[in-house]
Amino acid sequence: MIRERNNLRRVVLSSLVGAVIEWYDFFLYGVVAGLVFNKLFFPEFSEGVGTILAFATFAVGFVARPLGGMIFGHFGDKIGRKKMLILTLQIMGASTVLIGLIPSYEVIGIWAPILLVICRLAQGIGLGGEWGGAVLMTFESAPAGRRAFYASLPQIGLSLGLMLASGVVGILSLLLSDEAFLNWGWRVAFILSAALIFVGAYIRTSVQETRDFSEARKETEQIRYPMLEAFRRYPKTLAACVGARFVEGIAFNVFGVFSLTYLTQSCGVDRTVALMSVVVASAVMGSFIPFWGMLADRAGKGRIFGFAALLLGLTVYPVFWVFHNYSDSLVLIFLALIVPFGIIYAAAYASMASLFSEAFDASVRYSSISFVYQFSGIFASGLTPMIATVLVQANGAQPWYLCGYLCAAGILSALSTVWLGRLRAGGEEPRMGGSSVGEGTVGLSEEAVGS
Repeated sequence: MIRERNNLRRVVLSSLVGAVIEWYDFFLYGVVAGLVFNKLFFPEFSEGVGTILAFATFAVGFVARPLGGMIFGHFGDKIGRKKMLILTLQIMGASTVLIGLIPSYEVIGIWAPILLVICRLAQGIGLGGEWGGAVLMTFESAPAGRRAFYASLPQIGLSLGLMLASGVVGILSLLLSDEAFLNWGWRVAFILSAALIFVGAYIRTSVQETRDFSEARKETEQIRYPMLEAFRRYPKTLAACVGARFVEGIAFNVFGVFSLTYLTQSCGVDRTVALMSVVVASAVMGSFIPFWGMLADRAGKGRIFGFAALLLGLTVYPVFWVFHNYSDSLVLIFLALIVPFGIIYAAAYASMASLFSEAFDASVRYSSISFVYQFSGIFASGLTPMIATVLVQANGAQPWYLCGYLCAAGILSALSTVWLGRLRAGGEEPRMGGSSVGEGTVGLSEEAVGS
């Protein structure tokens, strides 16, 4: 028992630290894309077109993530979660450092954006396998009845990673002149990733493989392609999970990524102020995620996620109304981000990990949740900053088309969550996976009745 508790602590620490590093690397790109890359890598276009192209390269990483999810999900189900997590961390770190070393368009011409896209593809492949493995290490190592809480802990890595990325860029932006920041300051943030990788890889080598994977090993050996097996067993569950995840990806990129561009370019807010507002909202998110994880174990994962999905779609209107009309008020800008992004979004993200994980057998779980998260991410996350830019420009710099887009996503995700609960209650359930499966099935069945 003591040995299991000690291993669980190491698992939580390794998953959290690794997730912080991975999300720092990935969203550092998103933070910098609309502020720097449009000028350095697409200088021959207007500011608006350059921003769209910069966010298009951001989307490339999301297109690559399903490939990474399939590759690392396959081997994660076949040979184990731990080995894949070490490898994905190394891929992410190397590609991030290389982005910081790419010369600008003025120096090497067309090769600059080409190399940028290649490195972004590598980032996407690495993160494609990271999320599922980090979540499953904690979910499958946790005791029955507390799996939502423990599965939510690696999710804090997203808020801490974004906070770290925004904070580092914000400090560099504050300390350096605009010219120095544009020329070399932003590169420092990318190169710093090298030091973080060694720390994360060292911690991850000390954990044991999960109990669920060990118990499912015999069945896993008989499955040639886990992803194809998942499609055979859970076609509707996969579709419901993809639909449920939509609002989470769109909301994150609207509030955490595009808001920086909107505040600085459309509202005239100082770049440092915009960055710091995201940092503060991310800090609040990190503190609320474990709270929502504990509540999900008690109230039901589907209920927490479904209500949060609906609220995210509705709160976007007052958020952008404040941005648009009170851009001179620092307090209102901060509050407008903290409530939906720091509190409501935290509820969706905290409960999502366990909601999806318990929907599938341990033998195909890594492949399944990686597919759900990464495939939906192409449309829900990767394209969002670019779509948001187009919608705002099409509305004469007004944000209301964008608000309608997020509102529709919230309704879709809430309905998909209800559908997922009814599928579980109706029989499309996991066939194995230890005590967690029985507990999770009952919980979702009750949620379906309640809905």
